[in-house]
Amino acid sequence: MNLLNIEHISKVFGEKIIFDDASFGIQEGDKIGIIGINGTGKTTLLKMIAGIETPDQGNIIRQNGLKIAYLPQNPEFPAGATVYSYAQDGKKETNWRVQSNLNKLGITQYDARIETLSGGQKRKVAMAKILASDFDVLLLDEPTNHLDDAMISWLEDYLKSFRGVIVMVTHDRYFLDKVTNKILEISYGKMYSYEANYSKFLELKAQREEMELASERKRQSILRMELEWAKRGCRARSTKQRARLERLEALKNGTAPVKEPTLQMDSLQTRMGKKTIELHHVSKTYGNMVCVQDFNYIVLKNQRLGIIGPNGCGKSTLIKMIAGLIQPDSGEIEIGETVKIGYFAQEEQNMNDNERVIDYIKDIAEYITTREGKISASQMLERFLFTPDMQYAPIGKLSGGEKRRLYLLGILCGEINTLLLDEPGNNLDIPTLTILEDYLNSFPGIVITVSHDRYFLDNVVDRIFAFDGNGHLQQYEGGYTEYLEAKQARQNSDLTGAESKKKEDSEKKNSSKDWKQNRPVKLKFTFKEQKEYETIDDEIAALEEKIERLDSEMMENATNSGKLSELSAEKEKTEIQLEEKMERWVYLNDLAEKIEAQKK
Repeated sequence: MNLLNIEHISKVFGEKIIFDDASFGIQEGDKIGIIGINGTGKTTLLKMIAGIETPDQGNIIRQNGLKIAYLPQNPEFPAGATVYSYAQDGKKETNWRVQSNLNKLGITQYDARIETLSGGQKRKVAMAKILASDFDVLLLDEPTNHLDDAMISWLEDYLKSFRGVIVMVTHDRYFLDKVTNKILEISYGKMYSYEANYSKFLELKAQREEMELASERKRQSILRMELEWAKRGCRARSTKQRARLERLEALKNGTAPVKEPTLQMDSLQTRMGKKTIELHHVSKTYGNMVCVQDFNYIVLKNQRLGIIGPNGCGKSTLIKMIAGLIQPDSGEIEIGETVKIGYFAQEEQNMNDNERVIDYIKDIAEYITTREGKISASQMLERFLFTPDMQYAPIGKLSGGEKRRLYLLGILCGEINTLLLDEPGNNLDIPTLTILEDYLNSFPGIVITVSHDRYFLDNVVDRIFAFDGNGHLQQYEGGYTEYLEAKQARQNSDLTGAESKKKEDSEKKNSSKDWKQNRPVKLKFTFKEQKEYETIDDEIAALEEKIERLDSEMMENATNSGKLSELSAEKEKTEIQLEEKMERWVYLNDLAEKIEAQKK
C-alpha cells in the first residue's frame, strides 16, 4: 500500500537547486536509505517528509492519519529539562519502552539535566524517546553517529524487526546493508530509486550509468548523421523533410547524462625520519575511571591502526594524548622530530561562520604542494567539490557535511605525514568517505583512527586495538571483520579450554569405575535428586513470583535511579537463577521418564 507520495517537487536555496521536478513514492514495508553527496538535499528531504519544510513547487501527499516520527542530527531540547522529564514527554505514567531504550543506549542518570550532557548523549536521549513513541514512518538523520558497536548492533536488530516504514540518511554502509531494502539516490536535483541494499545498489547504479552513457552515445551518433544530412542542403518542402529537421532540433536540445563531480585527493605529506611515535607505560585516569593503563607501543612507518571500544572508554583520550592535547598521568609519549601530525577531531575546530570558505584555506596555506606541483587554495577547494560561488560564501552557509569536508581539507593542506582521525565518518557523505579511504590507502605515512564505522575500518586499517573496559588494549591483526573473527575464536578457545578441563576431570573421576562398564546400569534417582524433583516446581513458581514483584517495585521507583539500578540488578540475578532451575527441571523430568520406561 502506498503511504506517501512525493510528486514533482522543486526546491531552491539561494542560487542552488536542491530538487528539480523530483518524484518518489513510499510503500508499506519500505526501509529506505538516502544517499548523495553532502549538500544535495538529504536532510531537506527528511524535513519535507516530516512536514517541517515545504517544497517550492509540487506536493507531498500523505495517507490520512499517517504518524511520522523524526530524529534530526541535532535535536532541540527545552531549557531546564532532565533526561527523565524529556524522555517521558512530561507524562506521569512510566513509559517502560523509554526506560529500556535509555538503558540500552547507556543513559542511566535519569535526573541529569540535558544541558550537562555531551552532544552524543543528547542524541541518545532523543533516540530513546523517539523509538518509544507511536509511529508508522520513522525518519532518521545519521542515527549511528556517536553510537558504539554494541549500540549499533542493537539499533540494527530493532530496525530490522520494526514492521513500519524507515527512511534514513546514514554514512554507515554496513548498517545500510543490514537494514535497508531500498536505496534512494539524490543527484543533481533528481531522485533515483533502487530495490536493493547498499551492496546491490552499487551494481545497479553502475548499470544505470552505463545505460545512460550508451543512450548518449547513440544520440550523438544519430545527431552526427542528421547534421551531415542538413549540411548537404536539404529542402524543407515536404512533411517528411520538416519532420526530420524537427528531430534534428530535438536531438540538439537533448541533454547528456550529468556526471557527478569526483572529489580528488592528493598526498600532501612530508618525509618521515626513523623515529615515529612511541608510547611507554602510558596511563590516564579521570576520577575513578581508568581510561588507559600501562600502554606500550611503537608505531611503525606507514602503519594503519584502528582504535575501537564502547563509548567513554578512553579512545578519544588516547588520540588526544598522541596529538599532544592531553598529557598522560604517567608514562611518556615520544614523537619523532620529523613527525608532522594532522588531527581530525570529532567536532570542527576554530571555524568562524562569518569567514569565507576560501579564506579558511588561505589562512592555512596560499599554495599547496602536491605530487603534480603547487596548486592554489582555490584549485584545492575545487578538488574538494567547492565551486567558485561556494568558495566566496561564508562558512555558515555550508551544510554540516560540507563543513566537515572543508575541515578535512584544512587538515590535509598542512603537509602532514601522520593522520590522527577521531570518528572521521561523522557527517561525511559516502562518496567522500570512499575517496578518503582510497587516499588513506595510498598515503605514505601513519594513520591512526578512532571509528565505529566498520566498513571504513575494513577498508583502511591493518591492525586494531580494542579497549577491554579496564584501560587495557587488546591487539588484533587486520580490519574489523578479522577482529570479529579473532575475538570469536578467542572466546571459543576459552570456552573449549574450560569444557576440555571439565571433561578431563570427569574422565579421571570415572576411570576407577571402568570395571563397572560391562554391567547393565539401572537408572534411578539419588536421594538428593528425588528430593529436588519433588520441590523444583514450587521453587520455579517462587522465582517467577519474585520477578513479578521486582517488576512492580521497579515501576514504583521509576524516578529513583539508585533504587531502580539496585532492583534491576536483583531482577537480572533472579532471572539467571530461574533459567538454571528450568534447565535442571528438564534434566530431572527426562530422567524420571526414563526410570518409568525402565520399569515397564
